[in-house]
Amino acid sequence: MFHKNIKLIIAGLLVITGIWQFTENNIGNGIFLILLTAIPIFLYFKNEFILLAFLKLRKQDFEGAKKWLSFIKNPESALVRKQQGYFNYLHGIMLSQTNINQAEKYFKKAIELGLSMDMDLAVAKLNLAGVAMSRRRKLEATNLLNEAKRLDKQGMLKEQITMMKGQMKKI
Repeated sequence: MFHKNIKLIIAGLLVITGIWQFTENNIGNGIFLILLTAIPIFLYFKNEFILLAFLKLRKQDFEGAKKWLSFIKNPESALVRKQQGYFNYLHGIMLSQTNINQAEKYFKKAIELGLSMDMDLAVAKLNLAGVAMSRRRKLEATNLLNEAKRLDKQGMLKEQITMMKGQMKKI
């Protein structure tokens, strides 16, 4: 896996080579190289292993997603800040199936680093509310559920939120 800055260096070299091809009157090669620059720039902002892990999670293949995430050895140097958030978010989702207490650490770190989509932030807060509820921290769970409800603009988590609020009344 490439360091995040190496991807930018590759993009810069492709642009320089493309400009050189223009000066040599190889217009087709220059255009192709300039267009090829989009790939390392895209992979700078959207890490390839995180994308592959999301594809595996869509198929409910948690082991496959864990395998793809294991290729990222040092997330601080290989990923930009938002990607680090999604790296922790994916680990939290996978661990929430087996160990919700350990997943709490990853969800908190993901929220701290930032997630791009409100839906992802709502899922993280909903999971944290479940952890708080299991530890009998009703006020914290209520606040997290209200934040998750506010972030859930499509209403995809409405059923889970109402179910958790119903369970909280029993506490």
